[in-house]
Amino acid sequence: MEKNNPIVYAVSDSIGETAESVVKATISQFIEQNFEVVRVPYVKDKEQIDRLVQEAAEHNAVICYTLVSPELREHLADRALAHDIQVVDVLGPMLKAIEKTTGLLPQNQAGLMHSLDHEYFKRVEAVEFAVKYDDGKNPLGLLKADVVLIGVSRTSKTPLSMYLAHKKIKVANVPLVPELNPPAELFKVPPYKIIGLLIDPFKLNEIRATRLKTMGLSEDSGYADVARIEEELNYAKGIMRRVHCQIINVSNRAIEETAGIIMEYVRKNKERHHE
Repeated sequence: MEKNNPIVYAVSDSIGETAESVVKATISQFIEQNFEVVRVPYVKDKEQIDRLVQEAAEHNAVICYTLVSPELREHLADRALAHDIQVVDVLGPMLKAIEKTTGLLPQNQAGLMHSLDHEYFKRVEAVEFAVKYDDGKNPLGLLKADVVLIGVSRTSKTPLSMYLAHKKIKVANVPLVPELNPPAELFKVPPYKIIGLLIDPFKLNEIRATRLKTMGLSEDSGYADVARIEEELNYAKGIMRRVHCQIINVSNRAIEETAGIIMEYVRKNKERHHE
């Protein structure tokens, strides 16, 4: 730890992602200062709390905690007060407010929140992955992806990648262009993880012409030329045959429909390959 940087402990009786997120959101407001964030997960007993408080006192640190056990919350608050340490109870006040308003009693069971945390962070991770490995930007992502989408320009690769990312699926995509060889990594990806996107040439001509118009460019560009489009599609079909991938025709399909087909395909493959 840097001696001059203030320290904030993110303490939890589960994985600690919520407490850490609160801490990071808070310290982002203090742009002139670097902080050390120390996550302390799976706190289960008073002895752990005693050691933590002692360490925090030595570093003049702040403690942010999400402890569902009333006993552990009270013990941490008491020990922190005795050592003059600033603490923030993230869950306690909210639990009390809901209990008082509804008359319901909380489960006080550690780990219930972790399932929510875990799903949220998986989604965030998948979205970040889709952005990082969009449009063939980094071929190394192809080997880390749950799904690799390949196809010519304007076959909805990016929108599909983002839609699937929100379903916690990590997607990379690669544009297929006759003048460019696909990255070598594509041919190392298991065929069942690759999905080729095809489209009717006249439908693609319409989409590309509209795209050019919105960009203020001439619709006579080769980008929207039907002969050029057919050349691109034939090239793409050749690559798809080489990698032996599943093919989906997206001509008259909404993003949601195509994504639904892909998700079902991913689900079946996970069962088949025991991922």
